[in-house]
Amino acid sequence: MTVAVDRFTAPPTHLSRPQLEGSFGMSATTHWVSTAVAQSVLERGGNSFDAAVAAGFVMHVVEPHLNGPGGDLVGIVAPAGAEPRIVMGQGPAPRDATIERYRASGLDSVPGAGALAAAVPGAVDAWLWMLREHGSWDVADVLAYAIHYAETGQPLLRSAADTIATMAAHFTEHWPTSARTWLVDGRAPEPGTVLGNPVYARTLRRLLDGAGTGGRTARIDAVRSQWRSGFVAAAIVGSSARAHRHADGRDRPGVLAAADLAGFEAHAERPLTLDFHGHTVVKAPFWSQGPVLLQALAILRHVDPADLDPSTERGVHTIVEALKLAMADRDAYYGDSADDPGGLRELLTPGYAAGRAREITDEASRGFRPGTLPGRTPYIPPLRSDDGAAAVAGSGEPTVRLDGETRGDTVHIDVVDRWGNLVSVTPSGGWLQSNPTIPELGFCLGTRLQMSWLDGRSPSALAPGKRPRTTLTPTVLLRDGVAVSALGSPGGDQQDQWQLLYLLRTLVGGYTPQEAIDSPMFHTTAIAGSFWPRHWTPAGLVIEERIGAGVIEGLRRRGHDVTVSGPWSLGRLSAVIRDPLTGRVGAAANPRGAQGYAAGR
Repeated sequence: MTVAVDRFTAPPTHLSRPQLEGSFGMSATTHWVSTAVAQSVLERGGNSFDAAVAAGFVMHVVEPHLNGPGGDLVGIVAPAGAEPRIVMGQGPAPRDATIERYRASGLDSVPGAGALAAAVPGAVDAWLWMLREHGSWDVADVLAYAIHYAETGQPLLRSAADTIATMAAHFTEHWPTSARTWLVDGRAPEPGTVLGNPVYARTLRRLLDGAGTGGRTARIDAVRSQWRSGFVAAAIVGSSARAHRHADGRDRPGVLAAADLAGFEAHAERPLTLDFHGHTVVKAPFWSQGPVLLQALAILRHVDPADLDPSTERGVHTIVEALKLAMADRDAYYGDSADDPGGLRELLTPGYAAGRAREITDEASRGFRPGTLPGRTPYIPPLRSDDGAAAVAGSGEPTVRLDGETRGDTVHIDVVDRWGNLVSVTPSGGWLQSNPTIPELGFCLGTRLQMSWLDGRSPSALAPGKRPRTTLTPTVLLRDGVAVSALGSPGGDQQDQWQLLYLLRTLVGGYTPQEAIDSPMFHTTAIAGSFWPRHWTPAGLVIEERIGAGVIEGLRRRGHDVTVSGPWSLGRLSAVIRDPLTGRVGAAANPRGAQGYAAGR
């Protein structure tokens, strides 16, 4: 149905800032240097894709605690005049990564740190695929920024310094190659210490040395080949094969093989879409959590429009209950559906959504409630609601606490250029705390396989060649078939939850993008967490105190287990917009945590 309201509860205008406007722009939840690099590329005539790729490689250098070359990414490209496509940068499980093998070694879950948690690295190949297919610059020009910062260094962020300090003893005792890379004179560096990564710079230079003298695409192909089958792949395989400390406290080797890296290529996929309030929302398929946002929107099309305001008690309650239903379906049904690409589309149909909407009552639900799909048995994951699992160095999601407060965790970038090309990318994984640094390369492997279950009944069970169901979930919006906005957020399981609030406030409530980002955020923790130790809080709701005491008390009366977070603590959104009639663009970024930036002219 069409939702018609004049405007939601007004945002606190004295706290909202005007969004940046100009002829091209970008926004990011990442280091300011990466933002500046993207703007530099745009100023020098590069397009959105050139800018995003250049910034992406710089992120590996200046925010190594949030993403790295050994990680993964999900992106959406929307070239001017063309249909959007998903950039599939999520590598699969290695061919020797079987449930039987892991359980035979004494594991009952995939470790949160160590090479047994490493999927095939997908980020670098995906960035280079984007440059090849949609960029205009030579690979050497794009990588020059990352090489510069890796060689000369950059003042260390406090969050990065804190991460290294947390890992310092572990590095020294168990991961000596990481100690040599990240410690200074055997100690964790102080915030502001100028720290580079000369080994990674040499890796990039060596890749360029092997690029040859052919045309632009041939040179990119040569770099990708060296990455997948040359010296980079050989070093990755050698490092994985060396026994090292995992999150379970035991020393084990990984299982990555040369054939795993050679067999992976990033590529484009068709997205899933849903029409909502005059816009088409574009998301990645069911190997990501992206359809959660589509499911929640589909459910909310069937409720009273008065219950869609995220600033009211009724609105928060209704939105959270819809999210619980969509998240339960995620954990019950989502997975790598390459062999059954259409089987889960029933979750997005109006009839299914209407039935789910009828399950929302005036009281907070406390159960795990997936829906029913014909011919499928929903998987009921173990729901761990105790705090018995002790924290293990390097495990889980990098900087998200159980109460939902974040200091970073993953990065996100959106870019729009003067020609109308839009791109939205969420890179993650390969954090410096996830695996030992590969000494020949200057980076480490990721841990995305921790999202896979060692239970063959799960749709996201560990299996050779199967992609883990990732949390990475960028978004693009279309109006009348034309891309008009790109947005996204770090935040693990919270990513689509925070994006839902943004869409409700902008598409329904009349907020500007910056007002929507600045407004109070919340999310449910009544889900089977994607990261170790997969904590679940029945009726759990984390909300910023700025929502107001009256709203909070009303939610508690409805049965929500409310955790009140700091006034500016939740949400990491960024967005770009473009008016196709005038060509004018805008950008908005999150002020929380001093991590978000908007730039352009």
